[in-house]
Amino acid sequence: MKKIIKGKKYDTDTATYVARYTHSNKTDFGYYEEDLYRKRTGEYFLCGEGGPASKYAEAAGLNSWVGGTRIMPLKYKDALAWGEKHMNAEEFESEFGEIEETGEKRMVAISITVTAHDSLKRAAQDRGISVSALIEEYAYRIKK
Repeated sequence: MKKIIKGKKYDTDTATYVARYTHSNKTDFGYYEEDLYRKRTGEYFLCGEGGPASKYAEAAGLNSWVGGTRIMPLKYKDALAWGEKHMNAEEFESEFGEIEETGEKRMVAISITVTAHDSLKRAAQDRGISVSALIEEYAYRIKK
């Protein structure tokens, strides 16, 4: 699905799929499912669809509803909240980085070469951690 919202493009074909939440089953009019995606820019969005009694319902006339689909951009804090609610701990930390019991997280946008990013992804994958966790480890090694 592809949508332009406030001058920004959201495309499920080019974004990275993160996780899915399914509420009920398709025989229930209140059924819905949501997929969390991350754009190349680091922005998050949900692509959801649901039945005629779900939050994705669309009006089809006077007091008449049908199932629908929608893309919704998310602020980082809202993506975190969605992840905390709908992802297990391993999925959450894989996407958002390891959570320390006393530490707070801050999203930081950086620009690096494709080669450097590929190297970071490979190194993180080899160690079984997220790229965020790998960068954090490197940051802790820097001492002044």
